[in-house]
Amino acid sequence: GLTNVLGSLVSSYPVTGSFGRTAVNAQSGVCTPAGGLVTGVLVLLSLDYLTSVFCYIPKSALAAVIITAVAPLFDTRVFGTLWRVKRLDLLPLCVTFLFCFWEVQYGILAGTLVSVLILLRSVARPKMQVSEGPVLVLQLASGLQFPAVEALREAIITQALEVSPPRSAVLECSHVCGIDSTVVLGLEELLQDFHRRGVTLALVGLQVPVLRVLLSADLKGVQYFSTLEEAEKSLLQEPGTQPYNVGEDSVPEHKVALLKA
Repeated sequence: GLTNVLGSLVSSYPVTGSFGRTAVNAQSGVCTPAGGLVTGVLVLLSLDYLTSVFCYIPKSALAAVIITAVAPLFDTRVFGTLWRVKRLDLLPLCVTFLFCFWEVQYGILAGTLVSVLILLRSVARPKMQVSEGPVLVLQLASGLQFPAVEALREAIITQALEVSPPRSAVLECSHVCGIDSTVVLGLEELLQDFHRRGVTLALVGLQVPVLRVLLSADLKGVQYFSTLEEAEKSLLQEPGTQPYNVGEDSVPEHKVALLKA
């Protein structure tokens, strides 16, 4: 990288590496950067004294040398490993492999795009554990970011508000370590929907960064509890439990200290 940066100042050719040459060095037992120095000297000597005989070397022979050198770099066992561990990971691997027959850069680009799409799918469709009962409990198994707002909203509305009669819901957020403004807007719309139906949406297990964002957003009507049991008792109107409204005057003292830290 540094060589190419400095070389660009004097209009030199970009410096690159060859997979075939690297494979030959590895199979020859090269262990230090001095191998590159020896290779460079041999290349310079060949260019000076052997270029006249290069034209007699068949291209098939050169191809055989490259294939023989690079073949050990291709580990076929990775397919079996991915099949056993996570089969979805085979998709970017196969896409990259097939597109490389067209152009290497296209293969890398296609594999990267497929990997990004798989990542976005997992973020936009977070896994949720749903517990049925008088109070609907949804426990998020991963973080909550803006691509997941619509999926979360759809799941809660479908299972809590579109049933007859509508029922209160508890969103267990112990695995959520941060939220953004889009998530806050989605929660605000959900709270309004629940309020119009005469039921309650409560939050449980809020971590300090999430609580800090909710305090800054100044959402109206947000209730949260320390434990799931407290939330269920309160929503079922059992005596002895009171929710915390999201306001600094009602936040537990130990969390106030963390919020002000």
